[in-house]
Amino acid sequence: MSTIEIPNWLQNRAYLTPNRIAIKTDEEEISFLSLHKRVVKRANQLSYAGIKKDDVVSILMNNSINMIETIHALKYIGAVTVLLNSRLTSKEIEFQLSDSESTALITDHSFIEIVKLIHVRKIIESDFENMPEVECNIEEAFNLDKTDTIMYTSGTTGKPKGVIQTYGNHWWSAVGSSLNLGLHQDDCWLLAVPLFHISGLSILYRSVIYGIPIVLQVTFDAQKANEAIFTKGVTIVSVVSVMLSQLIQDLGDRSYPTSFRCMLLGGGPAPKPLLEACLSQNIPVYQTYGMTETASQVVTLAPEYSISKLGSAGKPLFPVQIKIMKDGILAKPHESGEILVKGPTITVGYLKREDATSSSIKDGWLYTGDIGYLDEEGFLFVLDRRSDLIISGGENIYPAEIEAVLLAHPLISEAGATGIEDTKWGQVPVAFVKLAEKQDVSVQEILQFCNERLARYKVPKYVYFVDHLPRNASNKLMRRKLVEMIKD
Repeated sequence: MSTIEIPNWLQNRAYLTPNRIAIKTDEEEISFLSLHKRVVKRANQLSYAGIKKDDVVSILMNNSINMIETIHALKYIGAVTVLLNSRLTSKEIEFQLSDSESTALITDHSFIEIVKLIHVRKIIESDFENMPEVECNIEEAFNLDKTDTIMYTSGTTGKPKGVIQTYGNHWWSAVGSSLNLGLHQDDCWLLAVPLFHISGLSILYRSVIYGIPIVLQVTFDAQKANEAIFTKGVTIVSVVSVMLSQLIQDLGDRSYPTSFRCMLLGGGPAPKPLLEACLSQNIPVYQTYGMTETASQVVTLAPEYSISKLGSAGKPLFPVQIKIMKDGILAKPHESGEILVKGPTITVGYLKREDATSSSIKDGWLYTGDIGYLDEEGFLFVLDRRSDLIISGGENIYPAEIEAVLLAHPLISEAGATGIEDTKWGQVPVAFVKLAEKQDVSVQEILQFCNERLARYKVPKYVYFVDHLPRNASNKLMRRKLVEMIKD
């Protein structure tokens, strides 16, 4: 293991800038020093509950001060944290607890019915009000090679895989982001995405490393998010496309204050009509590309290219390299292939899955399974997930391209596309649309709209009207679940 160590992030931040605000909620503002003191108490309480250094401990909680204190407290003890998706079933949770060999599960009362169905060695309910304390030895520094967190990827087939994330992965992610976005002393990041997801956890870490506050919200609400931008000094927001659409809709004719400097847009290729709408309202959108295995964003489009490179995810962050491989050969500019990523933010592998690790990481390069291309200037354009690719009569069809066209229709608020089996073509594309409120449009009108904008083989064979689209906890569209909606 490397001897490179970084001082304990929160403890050091509380020493350097104790009076700066760490967290803002509707109820309170907490300084870094106050947060540190609360975390020390929490660490002592968890120590009393039997948690010790190098234990693997799972957290099943929703966004809250309680959850933040618990995440930091496990670091103070030196335990490894498994962050569980709050939408999982008891069976899914049980698998991840077993697979990670968690010695304990920390949860709160809202999950009590699920927890009753789970077999785990130790359950700690996060009502810490009256829990006794046993003083623990606080980790004064973090070894960059040491495992900090484990997050399970949903996976397209089979059981989910535990992605190992080291302190170094998270540290370099924060460094890479600051070198790209710059670091302003008056920055404030809205945290309305789940803390159990890399997008939320990375915001928490950056706030401590940078010394800037977060505005914590339990879940994303467009009206409350916009209110935070206008009244709580929020300068940076992380979103996916559907969240950005809701923000624009709620914003109406208003304009964001000049202090607002960055809408970080991730979660897959963004529809061009959405980006154009942002341009027309002078909303500074930074398209990004990243994943759990890369400890958040690794490619971001700099603002000066927001118009000239509309639709691109940008160039890699400073510590990162990318390339495109097609059939084992380096792809030419504008030639699509698999996106490969290399750098200090890349996971060391999947927990207890040597097969998956060796097939995904070769010579330090992560084979992402995503499809994209680089233009002649090195800008990355992400086309789609390889697993979502539709192959119809030998032609490659990217669902994101169909969805972008559908979302350009003024009466469609959400859209999803996937492939279904077809005896003649192998697969054909089908579409799922959610109409804007109180709007009506026929299937024929939608198909005509697509026919005018897509090659014939890309036009959906069927269009299904739905009340909602399947999304995960970070609001990303889960295309593999669309087919299940047909069966239902």
